[in-house]
Amino acid sequence: MAVGNKRGIKKIIMTPKLTYKDAGVDTVSKDKFIDRTIKMMRRTYDPRVLDNPWGFAGLFALNPKGQLFAKNYKKPVLVGCTDGVGTKLKIAFMMNKHDTVGIDLVAMSINDLVVQGAEPLFFLDYIAIGKVNDELLHHIIKGVVEGCLQAGCALLGGETAEMPGFYKENEYDLAGFAVGVVEKNKIITGQKIKQGNIIIGLASSGLHSNGYSLARKVFFETAPDKIEVRKKNVVEQPPALSRYYQELGCTLGEELLKPTRIYARAIKNILSHYRIKKAVKGIANITGGGMMENIPRILPATVSAEIEENTWPGPPIFPLIQQTGQIAKDEMFRVFNMGIGLIIVVHPFFVNAVMKQLKKSGERPYVIGKIIKGQQEVIIK
Repeated sequence: MAVGNKRGIKKIIMTPKLTYKDAGVDTVSKDKFIDRTIKMMRRTYDPRVLDNPWGFAGLFALNPKGQLFAKNYKKPVLVGCTDGVGTKLKIAFMMNKHDTVGIDLVAMSINDLVVQGAEPLFFLDYIAIGKVNDELLHHIIKGVVEGCLQAGCALLGGETAEMPGFYKENEYDLAGFAVGVVEKNKIITGQKIKQGNIIIGLASSGLHSNGYSLARKVFFETAPDKIEVRKKNVVEQPPALSRYYQELGCTLGEELLKPTRIYARAIKNILSHYRIKKAVKGIANITGGGMMENIPRILPATVSAEIEENTWPGPPIFPLIQQTGQIAKDEMFRVFNMGIGLIIVVHPFFVNAVMKQLKKSGERPYVIGKIIKGQQEVIIK
């Protein structure tokens, strides 16, 4: 502001200037977080990743040892996927537990990628948060790194956007982006699926990251307790989350935060084992929309999938949701994975061998149905 002196000359007195930190963005804290994150990311690197800390983009070499990618591809096709975690994040906020949603983030893109027959190459994350919280972000990235290790891909980079006033305190949103590669003549589309092929289902770890809007409505909105109570800007757990369920073997909150299973290594092992023989005819990720919407995506126009409902032991969370919310069976199969996270359609001759390989990879496979004449439908029997 300006003040006068004895000679009538005005003297300018500067008031403190407004800073970016005053507006809610702390670039110093963010930079410290990025330095810490870079060290964690290096755990996922292989010789194809060119270390480029603080670069504007991640670098991935196509020919680290004289060959293209990890294999000697003749006609490589890049495969790209993107997805988020969805309203499962609400559970993480309520539980104040953030070290597993990063696994979900990786899984949602990687599982979509591998069903095309692709080898995962690298992953990038996007985190949007109101204010940088180093400890919270560390837990998120810890999960992303773990997911990339399970998927066998590099965490090549990402973006952390500090957006004051846009998100509530200690809340955030996540998005992920995955890139893989597949030989052009080995892309799996499902177009070679025929009547008589067998459907193998791989067990899920629970809800994965789908159907949480309905699950939250069942357990919180239809119950007398409120979804959340805010006290000093801290989200307190609804009573339902801390309730222990004998059939679940854990609290509801712990069950709902079980991370999505990543099937990359199991699929890679199967496809590597049958490089010449065409054992696998199609693969579908049972994600949002359940079996009813995802299996038809790989079916030719002249066939349908017949699923035998009682051929696998589904996790108890699904009957608990159905009974608590009084939800029809058809709706359950249209919203949730019902205990099957991924399906593989194979030629009948290879069923036993494929099952054996999947078990060696640590999966729990079940023969759950077959391909019949039809019109791209899923029939639950």
